[in-house]
Amino acid sequence: MGVILLDSLKIALQYILPKHLLSRTVGALAAAEAGALTTSLIKLFIKQYNVNMAEALNSEPEAYATFNDFFTRELKPDARTICDGANELAMPVDGAISQIGNIRYDSIIQAKGHDYSLTALLGGKPEIASPFKNGKFATIYLSPKDYHRIHMPITGTLTDMLYVPGELFSVSPLTAQRVPGLFARNERVVAIFDTEVGKLAMVLVGAIIVASIATKWAGTVSPPTGKNVQHWQYPVDGEHAVTIGKGEEMGLFKLGSTIVACFEADKIDFASFAEGDATRLGEVFATTVN
Repeated sequence: MGVILLDSLKIALQYILPKHLLSRTVGALAAAEAGALTTSLIKLFIKQYNVNMAEALNSEPEAYATFNDFFTRELKPDARTICDGANELAMPVDGAISQIGNIRYDSIIQAKGHDYSLTALLGGKPEIASPFKNGKFATIYLSPKDYHRIHMPITGTLTDMLYVPGELFSVSPLTAQRVPGLFARNERVVAIFDTEVGKLAMVLVGAIIVASIATKWAGTVSPPTGKNVQHWQYPVDGEHAVTIGKGEEMGLFKLGSTIVACFEADKIDFASFAEGDATRLGEVFATTVN
């Protein structure tokens, strides 16, 4: 009973906490160059979450001027291998499978007993959501210890980016089980790509204490925040087109969160993953349907 009450308290507090203010305050602190204090916090974090620094490009805590620099650390070039089969899509992140499977027309599974709207996830825009109806999705949770850069599962050319304002609930497994419509409720950045398997949506979901979300082509997208959905469109050819190769970085979280990847129907089959499975950047995520 004690555990159940504690879990309920954790959820209840999230409804009443000033989540945006708290997150932006922590973000400012994480961006501060505080010398020995920064190094001490990084060392404490590494110990608390058992972070594997051996695979980091800079393995010494002292190498990072800010906590954000540490949290968004790059990996050594040989730390991950990107699957190279012509019909293979690469896992975009280190993390754990939250849910994976079929989009049931406009409905995505969040957790047992909880579904949410694909259209709502993609900014409430039917024209953006339409290609993904009855398609496939994968929701992947990035824990504090994970590498927090997001890479492309397949080569794609950017067509749209949306900033969708919202809440900043935690995206932990507990919250996913308790807060209805979590991923379509939280602040997020949606990137839509044209690929050889049709449209691809990469949704970077914000969370409490997530200081910001950035993309390779636009830099920091969130914050600033706003009350309205913002929508940018991009050319698909010419010198201003944004094409990112399979396995290349497309964005990052300054403090961790969740991604949702959406695919069109009958284009890909996921590799054998189940809820809770650990994921590793570059492993086979899916294969194309011939």
